Amino acid sequence: MSRTARLFQLMQALRSAAPPVRAESLAQETGVSLRTIYRDIDELRALGAVIEGEAGFGYTLREDAALPPLGFEPDELEALVLGLKEVAEIADPALGKAAMSALSKIRARVPAGQARRLEHAVLSARRFRKPTAPGVDVAALRSAAWEELVVSFAYKDAEGRESERSVKPLGIVYMSDAHVLLAWCLLRRDFRAFRLDRMAELVVSGQSFRPERVPLLREHIAKIRGGYPPAPGKSD
Repeated sequence: MSRTARLFQLMQALRSAAPPVRAESLAQETGVSLRTIYRDIDELRALGAVIEGEAGFGYTLREDAALPPLGFEPDELEALVLGLKEVAEIADPALGKAAMSALSKIRARVPAGQARRLEHAVLSARRFRKPTAPGVDVAALRSAAWEELVVSFAYKDAEGRESERSVKPLGIVYMSDAHVLLAWCLLRRDFRAFRLDRMAELVVSGQSFRPERVPLLREHIAKIRGGYPPAPGKSD
């Protein structure tokens, strides 16, 4: 790993971890020795990053020189915290981790007073009943939707009937008890909604449906809002 890549990885570890973060944890996270962590901390400080703490007590990133400052109103900060923590609670693991990473980056970019307000926000989000775990790699499914690539998967409906589906993935809805894929089903030749916990064996094809995703998604959402069900009486 290059020195630049290593310093970038260390900065991300400092942003993401709950402060103060011990050098041992940083070494484990970045895969380097303690001596390298101490040397890299000094290097980041020389580059302008404001990092408080020392060996044996842990480190806290107060100001990130690589990122310009941001200013938010108090209610905007509360909204950011609440929204990102809600994502962390209900989304798939990859997206939940990304939400907390985004929160740490925002904390590094705001003034010190706002950073403390963000860290100790009045509002938070907790779900005592998590949505059912998806049966497929949701990050791969999101990527296929963005790239507008047809995907295939095995599906089991509410009655336990199994089928093989090929669809044009349009978007994912994070509901209170399940994650749902909105899609154009090539088998049914119609819009369908598929619960991710009933999907398995996801395969991303090389078949592109660009540039259909956005107009199809708009049509699908419009039909749902108009009372058009994804399938007669079922989520299919």
